[in-house]
Amino acid sequence: MSITKAAQGYLKRLEHRLQRTRVGAGRATFSNFGEEQILRKYIAELLPAGTSRTAVDIGAGDGVRGSNTYALFREGWRGVGFEGSNRKVCKLAAAYKHYPQVSAANCVVTPANVCALLTAYDIEREFGVLSLDIDSYDYWVLDAVLSEFRPRVVVTEINEKIPPPVKFVVSYDPAFQMTHHFFGYSIQSLAELAARHGYAIIEVEYNNAFLAPRELEGVRPLDAALAYRRGYLERPDRREKFRANENMEILHTLSPAEAVNFLNEFYAQHRGKYELSAGDDAAGDSAGSGATPESYTQQADESVRETARG
Repeated sequence: MSITKAAQGYLKRLEHRLQRTRVGAGRATFSNFGEEQILRKYIAELLPAGTSRTAVDIGAGDGVRGSNTYALFREGWRGVGFEGSNRKVCKLAAAYKHYPQVSAANCVVTPANVCALLTAYDIEREFGVLSLDIDSYDYWVLDAVLSEFRPRVVVTEINEKIPPPVKFVVSYDPAFQMTHHFFGYSIQSLAELAARHGYAIIEVEYNNAFLAPRELEGVRPLDAALAYRRGYLERPDRREKFRANENMEILHTLSPAEAVNFLNEFYAQHRGKYELSAGDDAAGDSAGSGATPESYTQQADESVRETARG
């Protein structure tokens, strides 16, 4: 390679890095749907001065785009971002390189290793913020974290398509590969996991739920149904933002037991890889309905056609 070509390549890479820096510096927010501002609100309300300013981002991606924690790290918070993708972790390291108090960790986080990883990175038991978004067996990772740590604020992605009281949890599978609509957990399952660990849902913002320990002064718990309605179902722009969810919209018209039958049919290729039930208060809802998985599919197709015509 000639010196001229090498110099040109270097200048192109430099320009690319400068462009990324300019874009990052000019952005008002880094999160997808305003989660960053909601985190600021709860940090102000629930984390008084002198408490931990440590953030953990599990599923950190490139560290900037769609990040719930990047703004905190820029403001001087310490912490770590975990990312399993070799491609993304290079960008993650670049995003964090100016923040010596923040580490980029290239590893796949599992329920078995998450607590050891947090300990290895000197994360205190009652740290400030946990952001969890790994699009897979998130339930089991959060369960493991809350068994040994007590983050003050948690923001975690839910499978927003599945309404309460339906319980849905993807089983732990180290070889998991996300496919369309099959990932994570429903808000009802999250609510029960949170309650078991003494946490409360305090807000939902589209496909992210916010949790906090019930013992913190100022925590205002919401039940799963109310949080889901306010944060997702009744948002006027929901269907525009989540157009890919149209083939699951029928779930909002079905009884819990009918929804379970529909989902079992929808997730037929994943049989044995998830837990699903209608919820404790929904027993017998499908009795005498006369509905079949085939009829649910027909209704879903019609719903999509109506939306397209509208």
